[in-house]
Amino acid sequence: MDLKQIYQPILEELKSVEKVLELSLNGVKSEAVKKVNRFLLESTGKRLRPAMVILSAKATVDRPQQLINSQLIKIATAMELIHMASLIHDDVIDHSSLRHNKPTINRKWGNDVSIALGDYLYSIAFELISNCGNPDISECISSATKNMCEGELLQVCERGSIDLLRQRYIIMVKKKTASLFAASCQSGAMLVNQNKLIENALKGYGLNFGIAFQIVDDCLDLIGEKAHLGKKPGADFKVGEITLPLLNLISQEKDKESILSLVKKQDSYDAFKKVRQRFINSEAFLKTKSDVNHYIKKARNSLERLNNSCFKQSLFALVDFMGERVKL
Repeated sequence: MDLKQIYQPILEELKSVEKVLELSLNGVKSEAVKKVNRFLLESTGKRLRPAMVILSAKATVDRPQQLINSQLIKIATAMELIHMASLIHDDVIDHSSLRHNKPTINRKWGNDVSIALGDYLYSIAFELISNCGNPDISECISSATKNMCEGELLQVCERGSIDLLRQRYIIMVKKKTASLFAASCQSGAMLVNQNKLIENALKGYGLNFGIAFQIVDDCLDLIGEKAHLGKKPGADFKVGEITLPLLNLISQEKDKESILSLVKKQDSYDAFKKVRQRFINSEAFLKTKSDVNHYIKKARNSLERLNNSCFKQSLFALVDFMGERVKL
């Protein structure tokens, strides 16, 4: 099943999100800024976070087909803008030149424009959120954004740390990646449902989905191909980030010193290829798959409190889609 099939019940709402994105980014007078924004709009991603906002809201109400309101679309759009801003800043930090098989903003316009653009997207996102007039949702998303930024800072500060522990990695992932997924699901539920148990269940779904998503992403950076990834693999290796797949490899290899010496050669693509091959042929690959499946199961279990609907089934399907990315 592809994303278009999974998104089938909410295609109209996602079209509305695209319209708000376009209006938000094209509402400037400067042609120079419009040019950058148009390029940004052409590089569409999976739209996972706005989809989760909408699916979570519709999965918690009695008459979901009647639920198309401006607040829901604004919150969904804001989550995508926050995600887009974080990616632009990530590309600067990681010195990335390619994303979705297209040049990154920093490659085309440099770091100064990239940093300013990321800040600009954050400001648009929080303006949309504040226009909804819901302080609880504002607090939810603000807290998630703070955690996301803190997680990015932790990750940069921990680069090159061979002594990084699995628990430390999971803490960073919860903050950097999973917090925004959790807030997407939680804010959707908060907008339409006052049931705290349901709200927390969807928050748990998003959190565990996000952890699994990041482990898969880190795994694909090690074993994936450029055509599939939309960028050259080995980006994490090159900047010295010790991800869970590498931690699993280091902990399970008998010849740890050999692996550690390769990991330290982060500027060598030949060293990366050797680590990649060692990982693919090791028990660490199976261990990483097991780690992903653990969080997939937790995410699926979080949905048990929800009444059955096509929207709940789409949330299930998103977890399966994400797991399939690494052929689990």
